[in-house]
Amino acid sequence: MRWRPPESRPDRAARAEPEGVGYKGGMAEGACDVWFYHLERTGLDQALPELLEKTLQRGWKALVRSAEPGRIEHLDGWLWSYRDDSFLPHAAAGEPDAARQPVLLSTGFDNPNRAEALFLLDGAEPGELSDFARCLVLFDGADEGQLAAARALWSRLKGQGLPVAYWKQQARGWEKQA
Repeated sequence: MRWRPPESRPDRAARAEPEGVGYKGGMAEGACDVWFYHLERTGLDQALPELLEKTLQRGWKALVRSAEPGRIEHLDGWLWSYRDDSFLPHAAAGEPDAARQPVLLSTGFDNPNRAEALFLLDGAEPGELSDFARCLVLFDGADEGQLAAARALWSRLKGQGLPVAYWKQQARGWEKQA
């Protein structure tokens, strides 16, 4: 099933590659930008490290929040070994010096590493977004439950007046759809 933001229109779609995880010009004025990433060509294990690398290149810290403790445990190992020639420095919440980490993995709602970017996985709730410049919601396009949750979150956050955008995974990167 295809996911479309509730009010998306084909004539508003624009082809673009996200620079880092953002646009030229930096943070949104006042409100947290919420970007929905529709995973269709790769899984989370491939997409997340790429987006985290771009976040760090931007000079931002990241908080990765999952609703599933098992996902945090998996990512804690995966981010050390996802590529033969690289790793992402990170820690799980509660570890010593977790607040000093550029990438923090958590199931909680606090922001101890003062991250600018919040990554939401597995239907995790965003909580208070005022501390973040950007919130990235990653969801699996093959999972009906994740699609429904993403639609509901889109509607809720847009209804709160937050700027939302939808990025669809393509063969050569991400395409902004709405």
